[in-house]
Amino acid sequence: MRSIRRETSPPMQRMRRRRGQAATSYEARTRDIVVRVFPTYAAEDSSPEDGVYLWSYTVEIENHGGETVTLVSRRWTITDGLNRVNEVEGSGVVGEQPELKPREAFRYVSSCPLPTPSGAMRGSYQMVTEDGELFDAEIPEFSLHLPGAAMKVN
Repeated sequence: MRSIRRETSPPMQRMRRRRGQAATSYEARTRDIVVRVFPTYAAEDSSPEDGVYLWSYTVEIENHGGETVTLVSRRWTITDGLNRVNEVEGSGVVGEQPELKPREAFRYVSSCPLPTPSGAMRGSYQMVTEDGELFDAEIPEFSLHLPGAAMKVN
């Protein structure tokens, strides 16, 4: 996975308008943290003849709670169309550990190459409150499927 761009803390209302009505979205809520993902196939950066299908995804993280939280790490489970699983863990996102005060949001864009035309991703962000309490905020499972692609189940 690699990051291609990020935006920090735009107002939540503005974020909703900018992403558009047609985008497929996936959402999870843990405590007062809402995580939304909008995946898009990056045809111009993919090379199906070489077995490379690149997916871009925008993640919006919103703090609907009353306390400040910091995203300290991430954990992803990436499954390709042949049910091969790749686990990815790391510090922060896009090189940052964003702090979200109440009613603040953070948006970033990243990407994931797959060797098959279909797959899925899911995961979690480890968050810490100002009091030092750690908790995992769920990243919803989202589908990475080209039109007409079928996932093979063993």
